[in-house]
Amino acid sequence: MSGPKQFYDYVDANQDSFIQRLSEAVAIPSVSTDPARRDDVHRMGSWLESQLNKYGVTTRAVPLGQQELEGKVLEYPPAILGRIGDDLSKKTVLIYGHFDVQPADKSDGWNTEPFQLHVDRESGKMYGRGSTDDKGPVLGWLNVLEAHHTLGLELPINLRFCFEGLEEDGSQGLDELIATEVAKGVEGWFHGVDCVCISDNYWLNTRTPCLTYGLRGIAYYQVVVSGPASDLHSGLGGSIYEPMTTLILLLGKLVSVEGRILIPGIYDGIAAADSSELQKYQDIDFSVADLEKIAGAPIALSEDRVTVMMGRTREPSLSLHGIEGAYSGAGGKTVIPSTVSGKFSLRLVPPQTPEDITKKVLSYIEAEFAKLNTKLKMKVELLGGGNPWVADTKHWNYEAAQRATEAIWGQTPNYTREGGSIPVTLTFAQNLGVNVLLLPMGRGDDGAHSTNEKLDISNFINGTKLLGTYLYEVANISAQK
Repeated sequence: MSGPKQFYDYVDANQDSFIQRLSEAVAIPSVSTDPARRDDVHRMGSWLESQLNKYGVTTRAVPLGQQELEGKVLEYPPAILGRIGDDLSKKTVLIYGHFDVQPADKSDGWNTEPFQLHVDRESGKMYGRGSTDDKGPVLGWLNVLEAHHTLGLELPINLRFCFEGLEEDGSQGLDELIATEVAKGVEGWFHGVDCVCISDNYWLNTRTPCLTYGLRGIAYYQVVVSGPASDLHSGLGGSIYEPMTTLILLLGKLVSVEGRILIPGIYDGIAAADSSELQKYQDIDFSVADLEKIAGAPIALSEDRVTVMMGRTREPSLSLHGIEGAYSGAGGKTVIPSTVSGKFSLRLVPPQTPEDITKKVLSYIEAEFAKLNTKLKMKVELLGGGNPWVADTKHWNYEAAQRATEAIWGQTPNYTREGGSIPVTLTFAQNLGVNVLLLPMGRGDDGAHSTNEKLDISNFINGTKLLGTYLYEVANISAQK
């Protein structure tokens, strides 16, 4: 291993205290999308800042503005910026993570209380909301800092931190903060950053570690169809145009059951995979069975694993998410809803952007609505979006991460693209002009955003070693070049 032996020994000797700290973090229900939990998100940010300060990190809590929710004006949780080390002879690595989490309640189907870390020593798993997304990885960096601080070891590189509490709610204000700091030049918090490392993703499976070099973007829409002044008795059916019927017809024209997007021009400009990229997919340790295990049912669109992987990560997709305004309770209710809305999103790949795709989406839906020749009203709204991102895997940042992964896990990592989105990844790449790496801690079965979210103890401890080793490999590569 490239790091000092006392670092690895310290991590092994302090597993219980690291797990206890994760328990403290999970116990703070920092749900950013719930106004009732906003104080908890602020509390989580303050807790994290105090932890960073303990280990010599200089921090600043940066206000990100306000929002109005349910008639109340709420302060956005501040971003926590940190810095340690200013040695011009060393590389400077920027670390990003988030301390907010998805909603969770025992009644959702959790086997344990979601905001109490349940440590199952027999299975080696730790269950709790945020354990893998993203409190476990963020605390992995705290573990690295604690080990070096306590042992009196000098960090091999300079570190900058950017932790936010609104990732699960659209990262409100973060893009503006990053742009502002970059515009400050030498006075900015990110001046001198050589690369970025993000641990907010997962292995494809439960066997093989990975490095992620691409993410799909997203464009999220709402279609609203309205007609009657109020909900009506279904006895009027057959005599009026019904909003629900029209909405379902429109949603059904967006995508085929095989996943083919039906909007004209959506696939324009997407380059075919060359032989080098195809080889990456051939080399990935992932099967159709792995996908169906994640899905919990044998429902893969293809029996060819490369086709499935490319469909999940390299090609655009369109998913329907739900209908609002219609009756969904137990029993029957014979009502014709006056206004209904359907929500759907597209996952985007280069060169697609939300702006370009939105023009095509609006044009298509408006044309299809006009063909129905109803007396109803319809509008389409873009609710949010983010651009796709792909990084250069031949950069020394990835070389360092591969060496570190091989040292800790004894395996060459898969090089993967993810089907999901982390918009700030592209924001860092574009504003800082540096290479961005996604270095995961958790496994593919961790269930981020789902019930019974977990993190394996082995991934938490070895993941801590991985993060520390990555820093030493960055330093080693710098010394060689």
